[in-house]
Amino acid sequence: MRVLLGVSGGIAAYKSAELVRRFRARGHEVRCALTRSAVSFVAPLTLEVLSGRPVYQEEYLAAGGSGGPGANGEEAHIAAAAWAEVLCVAPATTHVLARLALGLADDFLTTTALAFTGPLVVAPAMHSSMWEKPTTRQHAAALRGRGVWLAGPVEGPLASGEVGMGRMAEPEAIVEAVEAAAGLGPLAGRTVLVTAGPTHEPLDPVRFLGNRSSGKMGFALAAEAARRGARVVLVAGPVALTSPPGLQRVDVVTAREMERAVREHAPAADLVVMAAAVADFRPRTIAPGKIKKDEGLPAAIELEENPDILAGLRAVAPRAVLVGFAAETGDLERHARAKLERKGADFLVANDVSRRDIAFESEANEVTVFRRQGEPVFLSRRPKAELAASLFDLFTAMLPSS
Repeated sequence: MRVLLGVSGGIAAYKSAELVRRFRARGHEVRCALTRSAVSFVAPLTLEVLSGRPVYQEEYLAAGGSGGPGANGEEAHIAAAAWAEVLCVAPATTHVLARLALGLADDFLTTTALAFTGPLVVAPAMHSSMWEKPTTRQHAAALRGRGVWLAGPVEGPLASGEVGMGRMAEPEAIVEAVEAAAGLGPLAGRTVLVTAGPTHEPLDPVRFLGNRSSGKMGFALAAEAARRGARVVLVAGPVALTSPPGLQRVDVVTAREMERAVREHAPAADLVVMAAAVADFRPRTIAPGKIKKDEGLPAAIELEENPDILAGLRAVAPRAVLVGFAAETGDLERHARAKLERKGADFLVANDVSRRDIAFESEANEVTVFRRQGEPVFLSRRPKAELAASLFDLFTAMLPSS
């Protein structure tokens, strides 16, 4: 794969050397393009030596060479755009993010981006106060809406010494996002639908019935599917989590909204992973105004059942591998086997949420996977990202050969 790595002027630019090294270690050819300010953070010669190619800087100021930047008086940004199979901008400062979103092109990197027609992966890096600005988020949303893959940012130590959201994703995660964007993973050409998080069922405009699901397991599963090259649709309940790179996110609140989103996307899916904790019941009526304490307690809150989304999916997605999740507080095996049969799933992933170390909000999980074909598989306690990889090894083994 041919990767053009664009480096803009932020402190995270020092990681571009490691990015080049990792790309080449995985067999990819890399050329680098530095903005004017990037050269203050990383020397062009460093990237030239690591990539084995001359570095693009300003289009007609770069040194020429056979097939390299500025050769034979060519329009270097057009030649670079034609050469690259993936364009990766890492780090992408607030300013570069805005220029990419608005189609502004006043230097080599942005003119190349405007001429480039392949997959674009952007790794934002900035202070958390800048990332949280409405304009920055709008630019990021505009890029996502045009199919750009955003790798990060992530939460962690910032150059200011503070800890917050805005740190550039680690080089390995960016490399994986580039490979997924290029369709190089084992799930390339497959579509995976994942649900995550809770649903909130309104009681009045202020209150709701819900559960403790954090969405972390579902987001880890969606990230793993994207890393393996799948086209991923993540239907997310109300959670405060950043989207993994390289997927389509659909935000919902209630169980009925989640059902509509799942039914819309499931027919195209090869694998459906229902990791969301969907509320079983909802209030039959929703009070038009806030229920006031001084008006007395309501005599009763009458409930009605929410749709069983997984149980109805076989008719909607007959060719898909279906995976359900069950959070239990006792007699795990009996309840899980019954749900596996009742819901028509191929896999039922069950865990005991009465244990504090693997409860909803924890960073780790321990599960038993019940299968329609084969004996149960126990996966011991481990971080949810690692668990997601182990689960996908099981799920994808059941996918038919493409």
